[in-house]
Amino acid sequence: MFSASWIASPQPPSEGFTPNWSREGFWRQSLRQVVRLSAGGARMRVRLTNAYGTSPVRLAGASAGRTAAGAGVQPGSLTRLTFGGAGDASIPARGELVSDDIPLAVAAGESVTVTLYFDTATGPATFHAQAFTTSYRSQGDRSADAGGAGFDAATESWYFLSAVEVDAGRTDAVALFGDSITDGFGSTPGADRRWSDVLAERTGRPVLNAGIGGNLLLNDSAWYGERGVRRLRRDVLDRPGVDTLVVLLGLNDIGFSETDEQPTYKPAPVVEAEELIAGHRELIRQGRAAGLRVIGSTLLPFGGSDHWGEHAAKVSHELNEWIRCSGEYDAVADLNRALADPGDPDRLPPSYDFGDHLHPNGAGYEAMAEAVSPLL
Repeated sequence: MFSASWIASPQPPSEGFTPNWSREGFWRQSLRQVVRLSAGGARMRVRLTNAYGTSPVRLAGASAGRTAAGAGVQPGSLTRLTFGGAGDASIPARGELVSDDIPLAVAAGESVTVTLYFDTATGPATFHAQAFTTSYRSQGDRSADAGGAGFDAATESWYFLSAVEVDAGRTDAVALFGDSITDGFGSTPGADRRWSDVLAERTGRPVLNAGIGGNLLLNDSAWYGERGVRRLRRDVLDRPGVDTLVVLLGLNDIGFSETDEQPTYKPAPVVEAEELIAGHRELIRQGRAAGLRVIGSTLLPFGGSDHWGEHAAKVSHELNEWIRCSGEYDAVADLNRALADPGDPDRLPPSYDFGDHLHPNGAGYEAMAEAVSPLL
């Protein structure tokens, strides 16, 4: 039985936060992507997505192996991927493609490198904008090359790759569902110190990161993905092996209407706590219908950030109080209090603040994992 060891939530091609290749796509190029697994097994397979593609994407070749330095793959570990026994395949428009499983033994905490070769133009690529790790591109077919030579272009996004699954037979995976704080903004790129990584280390359980930077609970965005209440099934509930859902979502719904600094989501509706509560109730309903235990997390303090204002303060306090006291979640992780500055509870303390008064730094992510791990 295969279960998810790593996931990334798909997003439509967009400019994003940093330069990426999603709009241009790929043509006669190899794409090499590195992901860190949270569960091990003797065999693995990959899942590719074309969720936002309007036509099929032809994949001419693919491989996987244990990660070496940079774009390299550990000698002797590189293994060809097949799809229904064939070395080439097509990812259907608005669909996905799952590889055959391969005999590549991997351990929890180990990184694997997946290489995809496209011999025809893909068109705009379904991707995940903020990977906080490096992906590589080269000209020509290098899917059988273990060395990293020729991979002379780099990005910090993942493309087409949405999951790595292993034959661990585990059914205790924890899925974290949220926005940029879940995605890992503020963590050190390449260090794998998002709070999902830390939580996996603390608990020994597979932890799947279903965060999207900028994501909203109630509204879709061209840059920040589909609304949380709509994407939950695809991104979490349909993943094999998940038994617990941790929700941390709603801060952007509250905060985007407070700032003029981000033109990426305009007009931004002014939402009330009752609307956000209804959204959280829908996530709880969907999660429980899928047989999951659902944990609610209070929103982190964000006073002093560009998302803060009089209305944001009121709504965030009301939403957090409902999450704490309503009894509707199976358990509550009070991240707001766990990461509050003792001298000003509406703010992150400097020791946890990435610098924008909105996102935690590495120590803040450690504190989040510490607060949630006893609930698992």
